[in-house]
Amino acid sequence: MKLRLPKKELFLKRVFEIASELKIPVVDERVYDSVTIDEARPMTSVTFAFDKDESIIRGFLSLAQYYHTIVIKKAERFFIPVSDMLLKLESK
Repeated sequence: MKLRLPKKELFLKRVFEIASELKIPVVDERVYDSVTIDEARPMTSVTFAFDKDESIIRGFLSLAQYYHTIVIKKAERFFIPVSDMLLKLESK
């Protein structure tokens, strides 16, 4: 009998698994003391919405590879800060 994870837990688990596979660092609450993400400040903000399609997670994380940066986890969302752009991944 296979247990099914709730959607939010599946989302978080898959982001961490794919990030590990792609060797992308994810900084989360276990690592940082505090983080401030000002979503209103960047010139461009792009939101990726996960809805059971793993290619959304892979596409988002591939941008971290492209920009050679880290992914920051805050609550149940993930962020890639890039100069005047903020990329955000969340679950629908």
